[in-house]
Amino acid sequence: MAKTVKTVAEKPAPKKAAAPKAAKPVNIEKVSKDILEKLKVTNLAPELQSEIEWCLGSYSYDKNPVGLYQTAQKSVAVFTEAKNNKVKGVTAKLISDIEKAIKG
Repeated sequence: MAKTVKTVAEKPAPKKAAAPKAAKPVNIEKVSKDILEKLKVTNLAPELQSEIEWCLGSYSYDKNPVGLYQTAQKSVAVFTEAKNNKVKGVTAKLISDIEKAIKG
């Protein structure tokens, strides 16, 4: 009788842990539209509303977000004051989301 050779099945390599996904960059244009909508709903800072509308139009033309970042910074101050005055619809999450967008 001839000897039979057993083959050892190779063990699959252990899976590596998936690298954590990088946070998606926040779209300042979308955040600015959300800010504008919230300002209109809460009837806050009409001059800031018109400034954001102008900056959104300018951004759609030249893709330079500087004005959007500046108006977002101004809106943080407006929303923080409104939150302290307990204006309905202004939340800490809204303010933190705007701050995240500003930091990029």
